[in-house]
This record gives sequence, C-alpha cells and structure tokens, in this order.
Amino acid sequence: MARLWDKGIPLDERILRFTAGEDHRLDARLVPYDVRASIAHARMLETRGLLSAENCAAICAGLEALAAGHAAGEWAIELDDEDVHGALERRLIEKIGAAGGRVHLGRSRNDQVLAALRLYLKDAVGGIAQITARVVDSLAALADKQGQIRLPGYTHMQPAMPSSVALWARGFAAELADDRAGLLAAVRRADLNPLGSAAGYGALGLDLDREHTRVALGFAAVQEPVTAVQLSRGKAEASVIFELALLVGDLGRLASDLILFYTDEYAFVSLPDEMTTGSSIMPQKRNPDVFELVRSAPATIQGALMESLAITAKLTSGYHRDLQRLKAPLFRSIDLAEDCAAIMAHALRGVQFRAENIELGDELYAAERANELVVKEGLPFRDAYRKIAAALAKKK
Repeated sequence: MARLWDKGIPLDERILRFTAGEDHRLDARLVPYDVRASIAHARMLETRGLLSAENCAAICAGLEALAAGHAAGEWAIELDDEDVHGALERRLIEKIGAAGGRVHLGRSRNDQVLAALRLYLKDAVGGIAQITARVVDSLAALADKQGQIRLPGYTHMQPAMPSSVALWARGFAAELADDRAGLLAAVRRADLNPLGSAAGYGALGLDLDREHTRVALGFAAVQEPVTAVQLSRGKAEASVIFELALLVGDLGRLASDLILFYTDEYAFVSLPDEMTTGSSIMPQKRNPDVFELVRSAPATIQGALMESLAITAKLTSGYHRDLQRLKAPLFRSIDLAEDCAAIMAHALRGVQFRAENIELGDELYAAERANELVVKEGLPFRDAYRKIAAALAKKK
C-alpha cells in the first residue's frame, strides 16, 4: 500500500507497527474534522488558482462521501494507513482518481493533524462544558428540594459548624461552574489556524491564503509566524487536560462526600438500589461503586497531564515524532472527564438526604455564641472565644 510519504521502498512491518502506534485506532474520532479541514484547504487552493474548480468539486464531494461512509461503519482506518490522513487520501484517490492526489498541495501532515485536532478539541470541550452544566443543575435541584436540611460542616474531618444541604450542594455547584468556565477558556490555544504552516516553515513557492481557511473553519486567528505552530504543540492539550483535572477533581471530592454520607455510620443519604451494586459474597451489601470510580478518576487525568507536559519538555524547535504521543493522554482525559460528569449528573438525581439521621451537636454553635458575646457584650473576640471554650469544657 502506498503511503503519503512512500518513495517505493518497502517498510519493515515491525517499524510500521511501532511508528504508527495507536494512531489508526485513536484517529477514528478525527475523521469528520480532517474532512472539514481538507475541504477548506481545497477550496482555498481553488481561490488561489492552484486547483481547478472541477477538481475541487470532486475532492469535496469525495471527502464528504468518505466521512458519511466512515460514520456509517463502511470503512475504518487500517494500520497500513498509519493515520486518518493517509486513510482519507488513499481512499479519496481510489474514489475520484488522480485529482485526489492534489489535495495535499501546500500542507503537511503536521499542520493537517493540528487543524483536525484543534477542531475536535473545541467541540469536545464544548460538549463537556454542557454536561458539566447538567451536574450544576442537578446540584441546584437538590438544593431546592432538600436545601433546608441541616448538616454538620466539617474541618479536619471533625464536626465544626452548622451547615445545610443547600450550602453543601451550592458550594460544589459554584466550583463546578468555575471549572466549566476555566475549561471553555482553555481552548484559546486551540483556536488558532495552523493550516498553511505545513511542516513548520510554510509552503515555499505557493501563495496560500491562510485567512481563507481560518474563516472557513471558524478559528479565532491565524497562528503566526509559521514557526510558532510546532512550538505550540502540547500547550493546548496540556491546558485542556489541566482544566479537566480540576473539573474531575471537584467531581471526585463530591463523590467522596457522598461515599462518606452513604456509610451506615453516617447514613446521611440514601441511594436507589438501581444505582448501587451488590457483593458476590455478602447478601446484605449495596455499594456506591459509581462514586468510588469517580473518586479515583482524578489520578488518571493528573497522570495524563504529567505525560503531556513531559513529552514536549525538552524538544528542540520544529516537528518531532514524539508529538504523536500527545493524542493518547488527551483523548483518555476527555473520555474519562465526559463519562464522570455525565454519570454524576445522572446519579445526583437519585441522592436523598435523610434528615432523621442527621444530628448537630451543641458544640457546633460555639463560634456563633462567641460572636454573640462580642456583639451583645462588647467582649474582644479572643476573650469571648475563651469564655465559650471554658463553658464547653465544664459540660464534658
């Protein structure tokens, strides 16, 4: 099978498997985005007189048909294709003939993969932001429904001050809303058009219109100069993974509270049986497995963040094949964050606080009483603090 870079020399099968790596599997999600970017590139070439109208029409129609066929499961990227770009160009040439080989003029797989990846990243982040908004809505609904129920507020895992379901739920809702805002802001680095930078030094001898493809693909700006494109690789990925780590970190803390509240010792909440699992040996057990798995998820995404940062840490300028390995931690993080947010939005609807099991000890009001002494008797706070502490000590 001829590859994009093939010069007629057979490639060692073991070399192919190692260098292609996971790309032929990972790139399935990039097919519609590579098609979009390739169509935009072809139409730009036509406007510059570098591609005939007939060839441009054939390329665009062929790519759209290939995208539809892939979505319908009619074909898949194979190892011999190496990646989405090889798969599409090979099939395009098979479909429309020699005109398909004209689409690569003025670009490299380096700017091609970045264009597809950045388009995908913008959509993926938008999708997770929408799901996160559903988690926020679920917490708001819980606060509206059971917000008046009192809860002990904890510091150092010790009962500290009075709280409520409303304060608990809305605190998490506020932080998740902040995570959502941070995630949306993180696409700034992905919102730059890399097309026309080719392998990192531009398409010499060609008068390309990078603004044309920017507008067609909805990027905020053209990335300039062309040498900055390869230097920027890994930054958008790491920025998004970092924000996903914060998001899933808050989901993990929320899950951790619910696991604690579900224990028999606390019994602050109940969960529907259909949301819990059973034990293979203990007939009485119902387990909050979904929350335990969410609690563990931050470790995976934090690991992916370190992986993505380390890949680019000491690279020299220009393109390096090392950058191929950025896809796996990025996609892993996106998929896990999406799953965690979606399951939490769903599971929170089944959480019920059990007011009859929640007691607040008298000592939780100590700080409030100290404040009252300051307001009503004019005591310095430290004196009021000691007076309340002494009174509590006598009760023990």
